[in-house]
Amino acid sequence: MRRYLISSVIAVAAISGPAAADLVSEVRLGVMQENICVLDCDNANKEPGQSISGDILFNSPDFLGIIWSPKPYVMGSVNLQGDTNFGGAGLHWSFPIAKRWQFEPSFGYVIHDGELESPYPQGDPLGDAFTEDHVLLGSRDLFRTTFGLHHDINDTWGVEVMYEHLSHGQVLGSGRNQGLDNIGVRVSYSFE
Repeated sequence: MRRYLISSVIAVAAISGPAAADLVSEVRLGVMQENICVLDCDNANKEPGQSISGDILFNSPDFLGIIWSPKPYVMGSVNLQGDTNFGGAGLHWSFPIAKRWQFEPSFGYVIHDGELESPYPQGDPLGDAFTEDHVLLGSRDLFRTTFGLHHDINDTWGVEVMYEHLSHGQVLGSGRNQGLDNIGVRVSYSFE
């Protein structure tokens, strides 16, 4: 899965290179702290560590003007400790809140290579140890919701602080739904 995510991001970047001015709006890359405590801290001690996260944002097509012109994106995240990696696509909005500052929510769909359920039967001591170390996501398909605060350093470069939540929400799956909450800092390069 990790090789698939990395090769997908590289392939999209290579294809978009010559057409960057017409197709790609910007590229973002950063480091995320994995699985932080937000509202439900029961799973925040599982799979701690960092990941490298990258998004390629495309120019918003005209037909998305009816929903405030979000930019379509593709993304990938590689966990540096060998835990859950994921990649997907979605829509990214940007709302100015002050000079050179934007509030940026996004919503999308990802697939991941993390754990779905414990491989051990309930009550097995090995299962207890396994569930203490792994987030059980319950579905290979997850929603990805993000909220970011982005600052334009100049017309080309920017920085952002971003919160990210992954979960199947009992819509894309059923049963286990421990989810992941990540926070990080990223830099952006704009082609506009």
